[in-house]
Amino acid sequence: MKFSESLKKNKDFQIVYRKGKSVANSYLVMYILPNNTDRNRLGISVSKKVGNSVVRHRLTRLIRESYRLSEVHFRSGYDIIVIARKSAGEKGYHEIESALIHLGKLHNIYVP
Repeated sequence: MKFSESLKKNKDFQIVYRKGKSVANSYLVMYILPNNTDRNRLGISVSKKVGNSVVRHRLTRLIRESYRLSEVHFRSGYDIIVIARKSAGEKGYHEIESALIHLGKLHNIYVP
């Protein structure tokens, strides 16, 4: 990810959950919170409800790659958390990518 960093600390996740805004579609939930920097920080959460470790890891990689390839279209200065829903477990790259872009458009942080 060229313009972004990872969001890793539990404390940072909790701040975004409490103070951020969320929207959802059938595969993903996205929370955003302005972070007053010129970079985005991306956090990905995939619960055990989605599947075993292979499925969860695959989904994490799909979300990260979808974001990486379209991050030039996302506005800078946000903490973004993407949560995978159970229905995303068996989906492919294109469905995850379109779901991520859809949520970015709903938050008005995706500019084509």
